[in-house]
Amino acid sequence: MRISAFLPVLVAASGLCHAVSAQEQPWLKDRRYREGMGIRAGNLELHPGVAAEAGYDSNYFQADRNDEEDIIPAVRLRVTPSFSVATLGKQRREGDGDHAAPPGVEFRGTTSVSYSELVAVSGNSADRRTASEQRHVAGDLGLKAHFLPERPWGGDVLGDFRRIMQATNDPDSNHVFNRDLVRLGAGVIWRPGGGVFDWRLGYEFRYNYFEDGGYRDLNNLHHYANTTGHWRFLPRSALLYRAELGYIHYTSPAANILHDSQPLRTLIGFRGLVTNRFALLALGGWGASFYRRTARNSAVAIEDFDGFIGQAEVKWFISPQPKLPEEGAKVGLSSVAAGFTRDFANNYLTDYYERNRAYLNFAYFLGGVLLVSAEAGYSAIYYPYSYFAGGDVRAEDFWESRIDSVLFAEYRFSNQFGVNTTLRYNTALEGDNEVPIVEGGDETEDLSFARFEAYLGVRWFL
Repeated sequence: MRISAFLPVLVAASGLCHAVSAQEQPWLKDRRYREGMGIRAGNLELHPGVAAEAGYDSNYFQADRNDEEDIIPAVRLRVTPSFSVATLGKQRREGDGDHAAPPGVEFRGTTSVSYSELVAVSGNSADRRTASEQRHVAGDLGLKAHFLPERPWGGDVLGDFRRIMQATNDPDSNHVFNRDLVRLGAGVIWRPGGGVFDWRLGYEFRYNYFEDGGYRDLNNLHHYANTTGHWRFLPRSALLYRAELGYIHYTSPAANILHDSQPLRTLIGFRGLVTNRFALLALGGWGASFYRRTARNSAVAIEDFDGFIGQAEVKWFISPQPKLPEEGAKVGLSSVAAGFTRDFANNYLTDYYERNRAYLNFAYFLGGVLLVSAEAGYSAIYYPYSYFAGGDVRAEDFWESRIDSVLFAEYRFSNQFGVNTTLRYNTALEGDNEVPIVEGGDETEDLSFARFEAYLGVRWFL
């Protein structure tokens, strides 16, 4: 793949991972909002649901007007059935008066399918046809199981599949970033002393497959050995440790200028309630990318990430909390949080990017009726260089500045039915977002865009 030939559309991949996560339906990615009371079937609980949305997308292709790209606003229709099944939770078991030891296996399986239809609201006939061709079916399927929970020795396995549909920023290119993600993993867990201390050693495999033949050279597989530890030295607090060593390999035998790597991350920190209203998360450590030159790209220079990574967050609970929930706040536990993250990730325009993001989020649930969830963030993203001209040379480093925000509100007429709205605004700010494409010259590709989305939906769930 010659990068110069695909640069006008490949630049959209610079923020690919973040762009995808930003477009997910808020209620779908968080089971606190996704599931209701459920249906009990023996020792299982079932959670079916279906949602329908209609809304407006001001710039589906994330095009930039300053680059004279076609901005195509569209009406978007989306229907999403979902289903999850799990073993009975601890609260439901105790509510039945069952105080026996937990089952030998606990698991949760989830699936959803989302059909999207787009209709351009302005533009010529070609623009309208381009929008209509973006109809698609995305989805996910996942399973996670724990063996011998709350015992001195246990384990877990996980597996999930996601089909992600995403357009490029060039509607005329006939190329899309549609891809399939597969993840498999397993781990062994040691819990001596009744669970005050636990340690997990695991392995994870990931495979990223691009459906568009123009991007097959970007297909890659990951192997990770990882370990995590928790020491609960106070009833409401714990010390944390995380580390992983990976191997990332691009599967194309030729033409790919991106380098294989062995990323390393190690983090240590604290999580807990410091008062009955304030919780603190502080993680800090080091990361390094360890890219390596191969025969197919031996002429391309290598630059590694080597620096501090971490996360800091302070959260204020609107109502005092007697303890910190094991898996985060449940629905009904309202909070305001502010935080900062710093990390690096593999990228398809350069080998990697470094991301620094500050964020605010708010969650509020009133009387089991009104749910409000909001988050806004600012990201400063650094790229050490950009490839062009087939990778024979590379251009200077550059920065990208992004703002992301989303507001989700749902009014529940009953425990099974709600009406909701989602408002989302994302932008890559003008000024910094210029990708150099000529060594030592002034020619650039502008990554700037602004996109606003507004949806109204209904949802039935159990």
